[in-house]
Amino acid sequence: EGMMFTIVSVVGTMLIGMFIGRKMLKVSRDTSYLISSGTAICGGSAIAAVGPVIKAKDSDMSVALATIFVLNAIALFVFPVLGEWMGLTQQEFGTWAAIAIHETSSVVGAGAAYGEEALQVATTIKLTRALWIIPLALVTSFIFKTRGKGIAIPWFILWFIVAIVLNTYVLDAMPAVGNAISSLARKCLTLTMFFIGASLSASTLKAVGFRPLLMGILLWIIVSVASLAYILFI
Repeated sequence: EGMMFTIVSVVGTMLIGMFIGRKMLKVSRDTSYLISSGTAICGGSAIAAVGPVIKAKDSDMSVALATIFVLNAIALFVFPVLGEWMGLTQQEFGTWAAIAIHETSSVVGAGAAYGEEALQVATTIKLTRALWIIPLALVTSFIFKTRGKGIAIPWFILWFIVAIVLNTYVLDAMPAVGNAISSLARKCLTLTMFFIGASLSASTLKAVGFRPLLMGILLWIIVSVASLAYILFI
């Protein structure tokens, strides 16, 4: 039921994000694209996947990640309170959280705080959105193709699909091994994010300015309000 909603919201978020970033706030192309990708799909994971495809600089990656993580932390605590205040049902809140909260971990946290059904709905829709890393990375390789050069094929997508297949058809029969690999993968991703963040300095933030954060905030508000309106009134 959430598939069409996911498609419209992902594409719409990318288009609106690039408009706000490039046309309104004059944020750099790469930073705008990274923040839009992180908001549209699954936060830091999407940024980490798209960044190498567009050959983003460390500073662009760091600023985009910092913007997404700050808003993500706020959402984890604010969304359950807003959901209770507005009287959202379990399914309504789960759908809203999956669309409007960036990181999968925070979506799970907010859903669990709201209720078991909200958790199941939020997790299912968010994982559906996470699969959009594959087409987004492929489309990005065409959009950011350097003139006169071949398309930079994101080969990591192949291993992304291999991991999905192995986890579904092989590791599912060996839950202990699967859980160990999953735990190691999360720790490695966290370590990767740490090293990317470690490249961020006060001088870099000063040079970039307040505009990327403002872009992230505006895009987040638009996505949150629009998705909530769709859930409640359509």
